[in-house]
Amino acid sequence: MAESVDIRELNELIERKSAFVTNLVTGMNQVIVGQKHLIESLLIGLLSDGHVLLEGVPGLAKTKAIKTLSQLVDSKFNRIQFTPDLLPADVIGTMIYSQKDEKFVVEQGPVFANFVLADEINRAPAKVQSALLEAMQERQVTIGKNTFALPKPFLVLATQNPIEQEGTYPLPEAQVDRFMLKVIIDYPKLEEEKFIIRQHIKGEDQSIRPLLSTNEIIEARDVVRKVYLDEKIEQYIADIVFSTRYPEKYGLKEIKDYIEFGGSPRASINLALASRAYAFIKRRGYVIPEDVRAVAHDVLRHRIGLTYEAEANNINSDEIISKILNKVEVP
Repeated sequence: MAESVDIRELNELIERKSAFVTNLVTGMNQVIVGQKHLIESLLIGLLSDGHVLLEGVPGLAKTKAIKTLSQLVDSKFNRIQFTPDLLPADVIGTMIYSQKDEKFVVEQGPVFANFVLADEINRAPAKVQSALLEAMQERQVTIGKNTFALPKPFLVLATQNPIEQEGTYPLPEAQVDRFMLKVIIDYPKLEEEKFIIRQHIKGEDQSIRPLLSTNEIIEARDVVRKVYLDEKIEQYIADIVFSTRYPEKYGLKEIKDYIEFGGSPRASINLALASRAYAFIKRRGYVIPEDVRAVAHDVLRHRIGLTYEAEANNINSDEIISKILNKVEVP
C-alpha cells in the first residue's frame, strides 16, 4: 500500500514538473511541421543528458529542429560544419599568442556551448571526431595543460547524410556508442508537405522566445531520475540487450548468424534512461513496457554489429530489433 502511495505522489510530482514539455512541443511544432518522432527524440536526449545522432537525407529539418530547441531553452547554441580539412583546434579551441599580454592565452572553440550541432559529422577525419569524443564523454576539454569543464546542460546533436558516402569518414564504433540515440528521419507525409509549401510561400518567419532556462532543464533531469523503474522492467531491459548478444538463448537462432556483436552495458543503461525520459514526456511517474519498446530502436540500432551475411540478405539492425521485441517476454 505504501508503494502505491509513493507512485501516486510521484505521478503528481511528474505531472507538475513536466508541464513545460507541452509548451516545448508546441513551440517546436510552430516551426517544424510533422516530425513528431524527431521532436520526442530531442527531448529524450535533453532530459536524459544524452547525445543524439540524426540520420536522414538533406532538407528534412534536422538542423532547424536542433536550432529551434536551443532557442526555446535560453541557452548558448553553436553549429560546427564538419569538413575534411577541419582540425581538432577548430572544434575545442587552441592557445593563441596575445601581444597585449605577451603570453599565450586560451581561445575556446565552438564546443563551449549548451547545444552543439555537429553538422555532417562523418565528413571530418578521425582526429577531429576523437576531440569531440572527449567532450561528449568527459564533459570537459583539454587545451594545452589546462582542462576546462563544459557548460551544463551540454548536448551534442550530430547529423549525417546516409546517401553521399564519397569522401566521408565512417564514425568508429566506440564513438557511435557514445550517442544515446540514433534517430532515422523520414520524409514528411503528403498533407504535411503541402503545409510546408504553404508556410514557405507566405515567407513568415516564426519568432521564437525562450520558454525555460538551463537551470529548469537541470532540475527536470533530477525529476526524471525519480521516475519509478520496477524490477520486472529492469529484467525486461536486460533480456532485450542480452538477446542481441545471445539470440539462441531467447529462441532467436535464426538471427544469430546476422549479429557480429550485440549491445554493450551502455545499451542497457541508455535503454533504462531513455525509457524514464519517455515516461516523463508522457507525464507518468513510472515506466511501462510500452516506454521501453518505444525507445528500443533508437537506443539499439547503432549498437548492433551486422555480419556480411546480414548485409547479403538485406537485413538491417531495425529488423533484428523488431524480431527481438516480438520474441522477448513482456512483463
